[in-house]
Amino acid sequence: MDSTASTTIVVFLLLLPRLCSSAGDKIELGEQLLLGQTRASDGGAFVLGFFSPSNSTPERQYIGIWYNITDRTVVWVANREAPAIAAGRSIAPRLALTNDSNLVLSDADGRVLWSTNVTAGVADAAGRSTSPPVAELLNNGNLVIRSNGAILWQSFDHPTDTVIPEMKVQLDKRTRRGARLVSWKDAGGDPSPGSFSYGMDPETSLQLVMWNGSRPYWRTTVWTGYLTSGQYLAATGTTIYLDVVDNDDEIYVKLRVSDGASPTRYVMTSSGEFQLLGWDKSSSEWITFSSFPTHHCTTYGYCGPNGYCDITTGAAAACKCLDGFEPASGGEWSASRFSEGCRRKEAPPCGGGDGFLALPRMKVPDKFSTLVGNMTFDECAARCATNCSCEAYAHADLSSSSARGDIGRCLVWAGELIDMVMIGQTTWGRAGETLYLRVPAGSTSSRGRGNVVKIAVPILASALVLTCIFFVYFCKSRENRRKRESQKTLVPGSRNTSSELLEENPTQDLEFPSIRFSDIVAATDNFSKSCLIGRGGFGKVYKVTLENGQEVAIKRLSKDSDQGIEEFKNEAILIAKLQHRNLVRLLGCCTEGSEKLLIYEYLANKGLDAILFVMMMLMLFADGARKSLLDWPTRFGIIKGVARGLLYLHQDSRLTVIHRDLKASNILLDAEMRPKIADFGMAKIFGENQQKANTKRVVGTYGYIAPEYSTEGSFSVKSDVYSFGVLLLEIVSGIRISSTDIMEFPSLIVYAWSLWKEGKAKNLIDSSIAESSSLDEVQLCIHVGLLCVEDNPNSRPLMSSVVSILENGSTTFLAMPNQPAYFAQTTSEMDKMTDGSSRNTMTMTVLQGR
Repeated sequence: MDSTASTTIVVFLLLLPRLCSSAGDKIELGEQLLLGQTRASDGGAFVLGFFSPSNSTPERQYIGIWYNITDRTVVWVANREAPAIAAGRSIAPRLALTNDSNLVLSDADGRVLWSTNVTAGVADAAGRSTSPPVAELLNNGNLVIRSNGAILWQSFDHPTDTVIPEMKVQLDKRTRRGARLVSWKDAGGDPSPGSFSYGMDPETSLQLVMWNGSRPYWRTTVWTGYLTSGQYLAATGTTIYLDVVDNDDEIYVKLRVSDGASPTRYVMTSSGEFQLLGWDKSSSEWITFSSFPTHHCTTYGYCGPNGYCDITTGAAAACKCLDGFEPASGGEWSASRFSEGCRRKEAPPCGGGDGFLALPRMKVPDKFSTLVGNMTFDECAARCATNCSCEAYAHADLSSSSARGDIGRCLVWAGELIDMVMIGQTTWGRAGETLYLRVPAGSTSSRGRGNVVKIAVPILASALVLTCIFFVYFCKSRENRRKRESQKTLVPGSRNTSSELLEENPTQDLEFPSIRFSDIVAATDNFSKSCLIGRGGFGKVYKVTLENGQEVAIKRLSKDSDQGIEEFKNEAILIAKLQHRNLVRLLGCCTEGSEKLLIYEYLANKGLDAILFVMMMLMLFADGARKSLLDWPTRFGIIKGVARGLLYLHQDSRLTVIHRDLKASNILLDAEMRPKIADFGMAKIFGENQQKANTKRVVGTYGYIAPEYSTEGSFSVKSDVYSFGVLLLEIVSGIRISSTDIMEFPSLIVYAWSLWKEGKAKNLIDSSIAESSSLDEVQLCIHVGLLCVEDNPNSRPLMSSVVSILENGSTTFLAMPNQPAYFAQTTSEMDKMTDGSSRNTMTMTVLQGR
């Protein structure tokens, strides 16, 4: 062969379009992807190529991206509306990258079926392209076209029916447009667009909506300003996060997953369900973790105007009318046809004769008007109250979620209220918010005032019977009361020991026995060491058995104790007023001279700190005994009991009480290992409308004190929530908060958060309870604990939410814990901030149960 011929062949080969695929994750300029060829992402997680649905006849070919797993799961389709027909053709369809930086799919006849429609490539000042374009499949499943380092086009901006990690559902605020997820026409055979779609509501940008055709079919709760919510998928060991970003140009929700997560996806199904699925590697199958709508009556507008679906009772979800409303058609309602909804029983007057009824935990209605600006709750309420056409309002603070300063989101409704749901505390990732409904005057104090007569009659009858009983009792006991001494005796064997000691009347301020010091001396055998069961910075605790066999604990404050007479009275009065199964009971007190003593119910088991920390050391060679004493079910019961006790203090008691010294040593355990919160010497009572207070005298125990309290002296119910979070992490891990030996981490909180971030939260579990623990419950507790120890008190949940989460055992969306700030403080520095009180920085050493 001569040189001329050789040169001709070489030139011909260089000019010939490259029909064969190249290895790797890219399609370069001039390359073509043919039927049977694929591109895999650099990490191997995703594959790009042609696919044909199993029941496709004639055979239709689509370009798609799928997870590289045993069950090929397509997450994106390019030409879903224009398949390539490959049967009987000599030249197969191909996907090529062209000179104008476009990916183009053409069929066997050369017709363009689909194109990326990039308008122009990146060029230099002279109009010349500075680098050839390249198409690349990234390991997150995003197919991108790059030129000069810039992304000209990406598949993530054009989703089909699926959201995968790092993909976002977005709305452009200027154009009011955003990409929607659109279902396949049927489940497996036809990826062409189906009836159902899902995306940001273009009218409000504050909620996500599912449409069936052009009609709303289901919608989420309205956004209340949270930035991140998370959910742990126990079956796959994956934690997923939904991040919300709101700026001047757009608002979007983006899906994230923990490191090393299994394949995870949201999909809009052809049957009208929005599902969250995770890949179970052990069984090689997809597991459905959640699906919306959750119930037929939660579909859009199912309960009609002014009706709502109550799903707080689980399977018994049902349509109900709002307070002050009745079914528009009783016959239709009785037949379970609710489309006509409800109507007002009476129209509320406007201008002083009406009010607003608070309806908590509601998915507020659709079709609202949004008033956004630096608007407070009171301003929002006033805007609705002064407008007679305003039927309801709701307010939320969006300041923390926006870079545009203080923003108060005020929603108002005029006319019929449509599509409402009463939900639980953690449904759909967020608690429902409070809807304020306009009602006639007198209907706002409580629900169901229309039944006041039905309620009042039995109450009056009961009161009459009780009055008669009390009169008889009064006459018979008058003589005995005259003989009763004002100072009760405690000496075992005296005739009125136990009965008088246990007399309590919580309706009066100080209705508990005052015990004579001489009687206490006699009962404790002059404070004999044989009666001593514990000691601490406050003094000593003694155990006494009454003549009726009842055991009590006597706390004697030492004369040099930092708990003065005010703290002593505070504790005595508080405990006397508070009555709850998870609070220690006060049976009596004594103040004579410099002596200050309190008599409590005796709790057979040791304080929580003794079992959790001390016994960990004592039982190194008896691990089985420790497991049986404090296994996971017992610990979970203690966590829930303490949470219920705090909820009672913060919300359900007659007083709003801030404990201020919640810690393991102040949690006592009875014979059945039920917890009781003790030591109210540092507690504070809040007024009815008081939210927080400030003090120059910070009290508490190192490690348990909330940041805003230790640095600014500001305390609130959220200060106790922080202490509870620390306690919760201690119970799960068996590690004391003050421990300095936590791997390479500076504190238990930082250690727990680091494990959580890495998806290794289960490593925090105390090894002695690994076998008895429920991973779902433990993961939930760790998540709640990290939320409780947030640096920002506004980010911490209320105890009402904590109790609901723990009681329901829910793994639905919770906010993602933020990284804790760490300030390296020495113990001596902390002692200065806590007033140098030995009482508040020393842990009590318990010798026996108390």
